[in-house]
Amino acid sequence: MKVSDFDFYLPRELIAQSHAEKRSLSRLLVYHFPSGEREDKFFYDIEDYFSCGDLLVINDTKVIPARLFGQKNSGARIELLLTGERSEGLWESMARPLKRLHIGTVIEVNGITFSVEEKLDWGGVLLRFPEGLDVHDFLQKNGRMPVPPYIHNDDQEYLRKRYQTVFAEKQGSVAAPTAGLHFTEEILCRLKAKGVQVITITLHVGMGTFLPVKSETVEGHVMHSEFFEISPEAAEAVNSRKGRLFACGTTVTRTLEYAADENGRLEAGRGWSDLFIYPGYHYRIVENLITNFHLPRSTLLMLVAALTGHREILHLYQEAVAKKYRFFSFGDAMLIITKEKNALS
Repeated sequence: MKVSDFDFYLPRELIAQSHAEKRSLSRLLVYHFPSGEREDKFFYDIEDYFSCGDLLVINDTKVIPARLFGQKNSGARIELLLTGERSEGLWESMARPLKRLHIGTVIEVNGITFSVEEKLDWGGVLLRFPEGLDVHDFLQKNGRMPVPPYIHNDDQEYLRKRYQTVFAEKQGSVAAPTAGLHFTEEILCRLKAKGVQVITITLHVGMGTFLPVKSETVEGHVMHSEFFEISPEAAEAVNSRKGRLFACGTTVTRTLEYAADENGRLEAGRGWSDLFIYPGYHYRIVENLITNFHLPRSTLLMLVAALTGHREILHLYQEAVAKKYRFFSFGDAMLIITKEKNALS
């Protein structure tokens, strides 16, 4: 399968530069598969598609201000984007300009110095921070919130507030799980009052989401691993659920599918997921998916296409463009339903 098969035309003005005024005012395209029925809604309507006994799985990761501006001893400026903690004091990072960095290069940011430990095969570097330094605290004081390159809004006060989900808790991501950005506390409360169980898992968004597909064929792409954690309580809730499972976002989807066995039973644990989902993949556990509209040729678009079918998702995207839905991280949402409500619900 060619990567170019996942290309589509998108007018630049449909790339959202800010969120809807209120989280729940984002538009929502509802797609029923395999019937093909479509509905144009707002996100606050999403509770209408849940029934008592259903299960919603959300990602409680929190975006860290992982973007740093520093300098070498020579005075040359370096921009860094920390993409994941490998172990205590060791962080993987993107760097610009990369060619100026070598093993042993010392970088200084606001009086704190650290060095390049290794150059990584994916085009990044491994940074070693001083022993005893709380890197998360250092980033909170000195870092800037990262945003995708197609976003030109760098208002840090705005980003620290709106580029987080209302349920963000565990620090570690360099990008928000964007499907979750539409939820409000009120929507979650109404779902719970309806008898919907809401559980959290964790996947820290890293290079697996950021790296573009450079191969000509889909099968030739290798996913970068990302850290995940599923508690025993979350696994038990998934395995004992009475109703349908709704995955909030591609991060939740990748985590659940990676940790599920062939019979669709979820295993608790923590580790690194490098699962690449694309058409031909048979979903083991995810039935209904809440997601945003993704970039052309991206692994995220391929994941969604594995649920709906390649042609179907491209037709949906063409329809979304015609109806002027807003795309990408700050844009609108889609709900894909492959398992409908029980007739008695």
